[in-house]
Amino acid sequence: MIFSIFKAYKEKMKELSMLSLICSCFYSQPHPNTISKFGDMEVKPINKRASGQAFEVILKPQSTDLTPEQPISPKKKEISLEELQQQLDAAEDRRKSQEMQLLQQLAEKQQHRRIVLHRAIVDNCDFSRTTERKLNQKMEICNENRKAHIAALKDRLREKERHAAEVRRNKVLREELSG
Repeated sequence: MIFSIFKAYKEKMKELSMLSLICSCFYSQPHPNTISKFGDMEVKPINKRASGQAFEVILKPQSTDLTPEQPISPKKKEISLEELQQQLDAAEDRRKSQEMQLLQQLAEKQQHRRIVLHRAIVDNCDFSRTTERKLNQKMEICNENRKAHIAALKDRLREKERHAAEVRRNKVLREELSG
């Protein structure tokens, strides 16, 4: 309870200090009998200070009624049928405009998706072609290497057969000579 009173007093003093600053700009000496009322407090100026102004702040006791004060709403002016129709037409135009913007954004996103998908398909096709080309080149190189290896083996085999035939012939000649 005391804390809430102190808090309210502190807030009112902030408001009051601004008010006194503004008032002191217009009136260098306050009227001695001036009493200002701010909501639930009264402010009386005291003329006891020579260096500046002093005030006495009187807080009203807190009321038991806890309902906040309702601000008074301004009365609405009467709207004619034409003005109402204009407002409805303007609202309908805004709604249509927003729908068109939304549809345009969706169309742009769809177009962007199509472009990205097309680009991905093209990139995939290019990748497939280059990969197939590289694979075919590797297979051709492997085939050529295999053929070269087989040809080398056949040459070695022919060389061995020729050597074996020569050795056999030499052996037969030696047996004939020795025998």
